[in-house]
Amino acid sequence: MGSTIGSAEMMLFAGLVMAGLAVYLFVSSLMAGQPGESQLSWASGNEPIRSKNAVINICRPMVHQFTLQHAPRIKSEKYRKKIRKLIKTGGLASEINEDEFIGLQLFLGVAFPIFLYVMNFSLDLGLSPVMLVALGFIGFFMPQMHCKATKKSRELSVRADMPFFIDLLALSVEAGLDFFGAIQKIVDKIANSDSVLAAEFKTVLKDIKIGSSKTEALKEMGARLDMPEVTSFVAVLIDAEASGTSISQVLKDQSVQMRLERFLRAEKAGAQASQLIMLPLMMFILPAVFIMVFGPVALKMMNGGAG
Repeated sequence: MGSTIGSAEMMLFAGLVMAGLAVYLFVSSLMAGQPGESQLSWASGNEPIRSKNAVINICRPMVHQFTLQHAPRIKSEKYRKKIRKLIKTGGLASEINEDEFIGLQLFLGVAFPIFLYVMNFSLDLGLSPVMLVALGFIGFFMPQMHCKATKKSRELSVRADMPFFIDLLALSVEAGLDFFGAIQKIVDKIANSDSVLAAEFKTVLKDIKIGSSKTEALKEMGARLDMPEVTSFVAVLIDAEASGTSISQVLKDQSVQMRLERFLRAEKAGAQASQLIMLPLMMFILPAVFIMVFGPVALKMMNGGAG
């Protein structure tokens, strides 16, 4: 009896502590005012665009109100560098910055689970503590998962478009245009396309116009896409530019290489698919075949044995 009362008192004390912490965070967020300009500064200089992730769109107002001002307290440069790379390679620089990324992690991974715990204790919702911990864990890594999913989608788009783009570049260079003039021509032709590679080439031209060297602009594109194919392509172009090698021949060789790599990836995916199909075959189809073939024989033997 005493132990039961003691555990109830402990739960009550923990609930009061959590409630007090929630009130403290709420009041401190109100007293802190609006986030500073450094926290809401974007690579484009404009307001963030609407995210493709519905959870981010729903949570963004609460993140800006409650947790964004606490993000600068995370001082680890190694961790912030990792976040910046995730945002860059995911192509999300205009959608989210590193402070909002950390604010989302604090809100979804810490503040929201604490709020659920207090509500669960106060209203007796019956939520399992393990479930709350799992929700906090998933919420903390949700921004990272969003960046990685977007990066994968971008890679698929680039791999599909790259051989075609390189062929067009080679034809344009052979027709008399210089390499960056050829890029401009292609970007103008497909201005309304959703192609990731076209958008990246457009960014390269923009970087050159605002003062970056051609080498720096190409290297920055390679860093944003972070793909072996693009890194190799950029390195070959930079070497050709430095050595005076014919860009047209380099582009043709790269196009052949890209198509060969795409064929090998398709061949590998086909081999993996043939292996994966064995799993449902072994688990579902073969047992059903054995039952249909040997089932009557087994029943006959059982009936004969009973008779």
